[in-house]
Formats: sequence, C-alpha cells, structure tokens
Amino acid sequence: MKFAVVLLSLLSVGRAAPLPGCQTLLTPVSVQKEQMLGRLHYIGGSSDLPGSRSLAHLMTDVRLDISATSQSHVLDFVQTQKIYGDCSSLVYNVTFENSTLLIERPFYLKEVYLPTDCPDCLVAYEEVTSAGQTFTSLMLFSKSQSVSPADEDNLRRQAECLQMPKPIFMIPDYEGCPDSTPRSEGISALNSLLENRMGHRVARVLDRIFDWLVN
Repeated sequence: MKFAVVLLSLLSVGRAAPLPGCQTLLTPVSVQKEQMLGRLHYIGGSSDLPGSRSLAHLMTDVRLDISATSQSHVLDFVQTQKIYGDCSSLVYNVTFENSTLLIERPFYLKEVYLPTDCPDCLVAYEEVTSAGQTFTSLMLFSKSQSVSPADEDNLRRQAECLQMPKPIFMIPDYEGCPDSTPRSEGISALNSLLENRMGHRVARVLDRIFDWLVN
C-alpha cells in the first residue's frame, strides 16, 4: 500500500489528477517465489528508457527463464530476445524478497508487481536509477505466449494511470529462439547501456521516429 501511495503522489505533482480506479490498479500485489520460476514470455509494455520503444517495434520474441539458486533470496535470470531474426541471451542474478525484485550494483533496480486478472501473468512496475537518472517501465509477462484482450486493456489502463506512453504489444513469434542461444553476462551489458548518455540522445530520436512511422 505504501508503494501505491508513493506512485499516486508522484502523479499528482504537476500533473493531472489520477483517473478513477487507479489506486486499485496500482496497489502492489504479493508474489511468491514459486510464481516467478519457470519461463515467462514478454507480452508488451511501456517504458521511458531511451531506445525501449524502438526495440519494442523490432523485437519478435523475448522470454525470461527464471530458476532458484542455492541462496534462498537469489534468482538466476536468463533473458533471451530475438531482434530482426537474431537471437541473444543475457544471464544475471537478482535478489527477490517480500514480493520485490532488486539489483543494487552497479545500478539500482527495483521491481514490484501490480494487479492482473490473468492467472498466469505478472505485471511488473520497475524503476531503474543510474548515474543520477531514473527510468520507469511497466511490463506484462505470461507463462503463455499470448493473453486475452482484457489483460492487454488492463495494462493500458495501468499505463494511463501512471501517465506513461501507450504500451506496445508484441506479435508472438511461436518459433522463438533456441535454448542453445549463446549467453553473455547481463549486468555489465545493461549497465553500459544505462551509462551511455550520448547513446540515450540518439535512442530518443529513434523512439520518436519509430512511434511516428507506426502510428
């Protein structure tokens, strides 16, 4: 509840009043570790991270394979994506405790989970802070490769409540990437992207171009 109050208070500073029903849509829900484990398919989302919208238009498959480790509060993530037919994988560990996912170094990432009526889905709200900049993302994952229109509408309403850009939903690629896709260390790769200020400027321009072409 405290996190929801913080979200809603941020929306009220210099912005329009939150829409009716937003508090319910933005109140974090409890997620057990067992719900995280296994394969999750990325369905769609919204983010102000530079380059995220360009990539969303180019990606045809993204999945997370999440497994437990010998440490009770640490999970192993394998993130695999297909961009224009090319597959790649990133591997990294995260802390998961009290329904919250954390990465503390070399950047700070906090992820909580928001309501959805989809029994096989997770809606993740994420804040990433790096070099004095904070970015937010709202993402829908599912054990299945597709969800109902109602589940997509729920994410759209949550994005509207957060005054985030309209979510972009992937067109499922049922072939996906092979499990044998070569893996790279993920934290350093993500950190390099976050710290590249010049790259951010170019990425923002590309985001606007892709959104203009698509819309």
